[in-house]
Amino acid sequence: MEWRGEGTVISRRPHGEHAVLLDILTEDAGRVSGMVPGGASRKRAAVLQPGNRVAVTWRARNEDQLGTFSAEPAGARPGLLQNAAALDGMNATAALLRFALPERDPHPVLARTSEALWDAMDAGADWAGDYVHWEMRLLEEMGFGLDLTQCAVTGARQGLSYVSPNSGRAVTAEAAGEYAPRLLRLPQMLGGPPSNDDMSHALRLTGHFLHGWLAGSHVGKPLPAARDRLVARLTRG
Repeated sequence: MEWRGEGTVISRRPHGEHAVLLDILTEDAGRVSGMVPGGASRKRAAVLQPGNRVAVTWRARNEDQLGTFSAEPAGARPGLLQNAAALDGMNATAALLRFALPERDPHPVLARTSEALWDAMDAGADWAGDYVHWEMRLLEEMGFGLDLTQCAVTGARQGLSYVSPNSGRAVTAEAAGEYAPRLLRLPQMLGGPPSNDDMSHALRLTGHFLHGWLAGSHVGKPLPAARDRLVARLTRG
């Protein structure tokens, strides 16, 4: 078995004295894992840093085996190491991708969205809102998309203010009525009303469904702690 392609490193772990186990996210093959002989050397470690793009050839005797990578640099993102927020962002997205994606299950839209987000982090852009939309995309790709286009009760498309924590569907303020305290706030960045704490509302919304639907119902274990660290940074004071 042999496969060639390009992707971004999302994990690098020691394997013995000289090798590393590598996970990369690719557009056409999804998350691909393999061993890189000699990958623990100082020179190779710089190339295989999470966030960097690599061109790889993956080989294995059969499809179910842990394959071997040969990897060459295809593009560095040095900005991820020069900014603490960007590093937390890279760590969180990489951890969630490893957590959610089965191996060799292509999700090309999610891969392109991830690449764009990492480019923004690397460039020092204001990427916090993009990260919220990335979590929404992750939920959708895993089969847990939210319906924020119309009210679940009335069908109205205007005045959406809340989201049902059970169904993931939007609700207007009028339809919510006395049940509003039990619902999640719909943040402005996702079509809700203006708020002084929009980022907190947004991450609380996506976090509810990541914890309950993705982690609880689908994967069966807690979300990676790297997301909690990023949320704490993005919602700080």
